Amino acid sequence: MTQQQRPERYSSNMPADHIGLLIAALLMMLIGWIGLFQLVTTALPRIGGELWLFFGLLQLAITGTSIPIVRFFNVRLTSLMQDVPPGGVIVRQSVWIGLFFVTCAWLQIPRALSLPLAVFVALVFIVVEIFLRTRELAAERE
Repeated sequence: MTQQQRPERYSSNMPADHIGLLIAALLMMLIGWIGLFQLVTTALPRIGGELWLFFGLLQLAITGTSIPIVRFFNVRLTSLMQDVPPGGVIVRQSVWIGLFFVTCAWLQIPRALSLPLAVFVALVFIVVEIFLRTRELAAERE
């Protein structure tokens, strides 16, 4: 395939919103993981502000870490006839991943987390995302 025949998404030019998305993901990763490290190594485990700070930092860290991975899979698995999903879709899918990990951490506190429950929660998030993405694609076609 020559340079002129190659689709736009395989060229070295990345959409502007994806560049900003990756910069934001790097900042989210740094703030989230460094904050979690500081929180875990310095604070006592209490049911209060520390717990909610832990959940917020975990959400930030997991979401920031998953953005480049989700972007890679979206770019790689999108057919050649369609445009690459916008940055908002990638952020939403990454937030679902972060929310899944936070939910599992929250369920682990009273020791209620089990493999079937984790799979069920993951399936719920996947079904909701499929529903949202299907509606978006249908609205784009009209």
